[in-house]
Amino acid sequence: MYACNKQPDLPLLKVEDFTDTIDSKAVSLYTLNSGQGIVMQVTNFGCRVLSLWTPDKNGKYEDIVLGHKTLQEYIDHQGERFIGPVVGRYANRIAGGKFSIDSLTYTLPLNDNGQSLHGGLKGFDMAVWDVDSVSDNQIRFSYISPDGEEGYPGNLTTTVTYTLTPANEFKVEYTAKTDATTIVNLSFHGLFNLKGEGNGTILDHLLFIDADSITPIDSVLIPSGELDSVENTPFDFRKPTAIGDRINNENNQLRNGKGYDHNWVFNRKTDGVELLASLYEPVSGRLMEILTDQPGMQFYSGNFFTGKIAGKYGKTFNYRESLALETQKFPDSPNHVNFPSTRLNPGEIYTQTCIYKFSAK
Repeated sequence: MYACNKQPDLPLLKVEDFTDTIDSKAVSLYTLNSGQGIVMQVTNFGCRVLSLWTPDKNGKYEDIVLGHKTLQEYIDHQGERFIGPVVGRYANRIAGGKFSIDSLTYTLPLNDNGQSLHGGLKGFDMAVWDVDSVSDNQIRFSYISPDGEEGYPGNLTTTVTYTLTPANEFKVEYTAKTDATTIVNLSFHGLFNLKGEGNGTILDHLLFIDADSITPIDSVLIPSGELDSVENTPFDFRKPTAIGDRINNENNQLRNGKGYDHNWVFNRKTDGVELLASLYEPVSGRLMEILTDQPGMQFYSGNFFTGKIAGKYGKTFNYRESLALETQKFPDSPNHVNFPSTRLNPGEIYTQTCIYKFSAK
């Protein structure tokens, strides 16, 4: 464990590089501090986490999330746009960009191999959110998505709260309400490397996922609606296992995902927030535990990064040098009656909590 009672001297991003307007709304940079060892910088453009500094077992700090050093780079590099934001209204994929509510069919923009991904062409990651409150360790964002935006019905009011707790947790809390029946599935799309951004492969990270099954996918990453057991497959992370141990095995699901890009079905014991996954980097000793109230998690092993774009420190975003662990409902849930419902009716409140807890050993 580690403790730090004051903000360490870190090469933090500059406010002036994130001060601008997009769609006539002001964008800025905010720095949060747990007071006990972690420092995070965020912007209200897509609720992006820009940097996340944590110490290793020897007290050495690294920034363990991918990001850019200026707002303009996020705007310019939209081909790799899902770096650190909240994604919605629907995180993950919807097959053919179509879903139905009470026999009415809705059509969404297609932005990923003929599918709708992470809310469409202008999802929540591309919106400028209002900043409702900010303190040393917490920031609360809100956004009103108008009826029909990206094809979704209903005026949807969403809040996202980021808190760095004294227990060195990065806590993400969501709420949403609508004035017409709609679907909602939100998630945080941070890209992690516990060695630090640009410091090499994630294949030696040890991953634990408390899940007996995955939702298998086809060649365009759409689930079949079935559940496949992880027993005797490369998808069994019920004991901490190096990500690279089996990622290149001959396996149809690995072939479809070009590695890991799948939803795991958690072995939940309660309806509340539970510890259901962890990630450990043995050289630095950094440990990230994941607690959530969601039924599933998408694990993406950085399969599509090409090394053409550089991050905050001049190092490129390379193949399998970062990963995402996105707690959420299942992909394409509206088109599978056996999947957890993502329907939100007027008068109901969508809530979700995910906690990334950091330590070193």
